[in-house]
Amino acid sequence: MKDIGSGLFIREAPHEEATRANNGGIANTGFIIGRDSVLVIDPGGSLADGQWLRSQIRKRTNKPIRHVVLSHVHPDHCFGASAFAEEQPEFIGHHALSRALDARGSYYHERLVEILGPESVGGIVYPTREIEDVAEVDLGDRIVRITAHDTAHTDCDLSMFDTSTGTLFPADLLFVDRVPSLDGSLPGWLNEAKRLEGIGAARAVPGHGPAIVDFGPAMAKQVRYLTVLRDETRKAIAEGVGIDKAGRVVAAGEAEGWALFDDYNGRNVIQAYKELEWE
Repeated sequence: MKDIGSGLFIREAPHEEATRANNGGIANTGFIIGRDSVLVIDPGGSLADGQWLRSQIRKRTNKPIRHVVLSHVHPDHCFGASAFAEEQPEFIGHHALSRALDARGSYYHERLVEILGPESVGGIVYPTREIEDVAEVDLGDRIVRITAHDTAHTDCDLSMFDTSTGTLFPADLLFVDRVPSLDGSLPGWLNEAKRLEGIGAARAVPGHGPAIVDFGPAMAKQVRYLTVLRDETRKAIAEGVGIDKAGRVVAAGEAEGWALFDDYNGRNVIQAYKELEWE
């Protein structure tokens, strides 16, 4: 864990895919310690990863863990939730998260069992509190504002803003150093990026990347990639380039500075193509 000050602790995850060696701990996770209680910022990628995170909290405080935020449906961010069940916290999710877990949860669980082994995975945990728009959580003289976003990275993205320190937690609405992964709406993601910029946060904890970054430059780099992805996909569609070829050539010039680019850019192009061809 990295102590970034004022009761904020972040696990800076490696740019890897889930393996037995990392227990699915491939996303940034962490927690906020308030006067009265603790809020978990994504519980990790598996039961084992969540248990590790919980142990890190208990090394630093005995305050109750009253809130666990599930920022979206992807397993690296939410499959550690079962490690916190006995704490009986509010599991906070987007109003569309339960539907997304219904659609994908079993598949994700099966894949994780294949990769990590059944003893490490844990069960699927659904939100007990769903956010429709914006809500606030009080940790004791410390307000965390939670926002439900329109379809962007996924169709169930939450972001958090710690009003005490001015720190934004955009989860996977912001990738740093690891190439963004599109699983929702490309125009929607660009719109939600503008919404996040409107918060005026100076610093942020991305879903992947360094534990803490200057928000403006980090988001600007991501917006550049997403904009090129959009514009070159539209151009390919207009010129009659097929989806398979587009997946090989669109945004190919943007590889520099992005880990796992070859693994994800082609998928991003296919997702964008399927959406944008119907504009």
